[in-house]
Amino acid sequence: MKRRILALAALVLVATLVRLHAARVVGFGDSEALYACYALHPQAAYLDHPGLVGVVMAELGGGGAPSPTTVHTLTTVLLALSIPLAVLVARASRASEGAALGVGFVLFAVPELAIGLFGLTPDALLFPTTLLFLLFATLALRPEDDARRPVWFLLAGLSAGVAASAKVTGILLLVVLAVASARTARARTPWPWLGILLGGIVVSPVVLYEIRHGFPMASHRLVSTQADGGFSLRNVLAFAGGQLAYVSPVFAILAVAAARRLWRARNADPQARLLFLSFAIQAPVLGFLALWSRVAEPHWFAPALLALPFAEARAPGPLTRRLAHAGFGVALGLTALVHAWVLVPASAALVPAGVDPKVDIANELYGWNQALAHARDVLASDRGPGDPDGSGIAVVGPHWTVCAQLHAGLGRGVAVGCDTPIRDDFDGWLPRHAWRAREKILWVSDNRFATAPAPSLPGHSRTLESRVRVMRGGRTARIFTFTVFERRAQALWP
Repeated sequence: MKRRILALAALVLVATLVRLHAARVVGFGDSEALYACYALHPQAAYLDHPGLVGVVMAELGGGGAPSPTTVHTLTTVLLALSIPLAVLVARASRASEGAALGVGFVLFAVPELAIGLFGLTPDALLFPTTLLFLLFATLALRPEDDARRPVWFLLAGLSAGVAASAKVTGILLLVVLAVASARTARARTPWPWLGILLGGIVVSPVVLYEIRHGFPMASHRLVSTQADGGFSLRNVLAFAGGQLAYVSPVFAILAVAAARRLWRARNADPQARLLFLSFAIQAPVLGFLALWSRVAEPHWFAPALLALPFAEARAPGPLTRRLAHAGFGVALGLTALVHAWVLVPASAALVPAGVDPKVDIANELYGWNQALAHARDVLASDRGPGDPDGSGIAVVGPHWTVCAQLHAGLGRGVAVGCDTPIRDDFDGWLPRHAWRAREKILWVSDNRFATAPAPSLPGHSRTLESRVRVMRGGRTARIFTFTVFERRAQALWP
């Protein structure tokens, strides 16, 4: 057993060192850059998510947008601490020591966690808070007498509330706690309900913000972005393929088997019922959204799957150990391959000639330092004697992915607007009519949006255009285009 503990600890240490190196060399992913922008505009909720990730970003950035290195150092620490926390959850759920360590190995290798949670996203906060919820709820529901049971219930509710403040689907954990408690003798005590009340208080600012502002997050997530929503074979295939890639093929098969065994053992004891409810309450909701939405991403379903390795560790199936070893090898291989692809620039040379570089999402993490430096140079050169602080200039992009990188990188001192085809957070931060009224507009785009024209700007003339080419592995990774529009300038070309 000591060897397995040392092996897991060694893997976590190596992964931590690799991620600390990655924190020094890669930038923000596009979504992560948007969350960094939240730090510049404190709100209880935004169009995509509740505001907890913005609070964390602001703390890391001292009230402003933090650097990618600072952010990724934090997520590296969170990932390292989450593995022993998962082992504790498994032990509290009555798994053997060996099986509990097996859960640690599984969660360490799964690409969805090992890769996806490197970025500081709502999911990076939802994962450890869900683990804490499972730990405290498991301790609270144990049948043995425990003088600390009231504390466990309160901490379980608190963890669920924090999870819901990170990602709105975390509110389902409060439902899990309520239903799991209702079937036990603890339902006749005030503690489960006080825990749920505490969780509700934690997430109440998000709820009140939505009510006061006409439910902008709900409207954006369920209406504005779902113009093509509806069940289809395409969505089914995307969901299934996403799970095979994100969870890894063997672990995805094991998850199905674990769900079946969890159903049969759902009433074995309070811990089994808690794990069953964690899966059964979340899976229909998250599965419906994933299958109905054309813009769904595979990780939407991940919170429902988290209970399965803990349930399997309690009573492993006859083939679990052999398949788990194979699954660990496959998942670890996929995870290592993606890390190498992102961190070794020469990997870009393996992409066949003629393939559009925008399909390689690793390019998203590189090049913005050069683009931001060029943007600062353009802004500095366009600050005339009548506008020494640049307050008459707005920086604008064709889509929130570009605008977020610009706003996070240029900081609070530069006005950044956005021309996303639908309403986004930038419409609240710098409305379109406001940036269109500026004396000068710096339009920034890249080759992902080559077909997106610059906005119609009556009264403005195009005065300057420049480009920045970003190379990776000897290949062109990104081409950024910078165009200056000036209200009173004479056009150099129509």
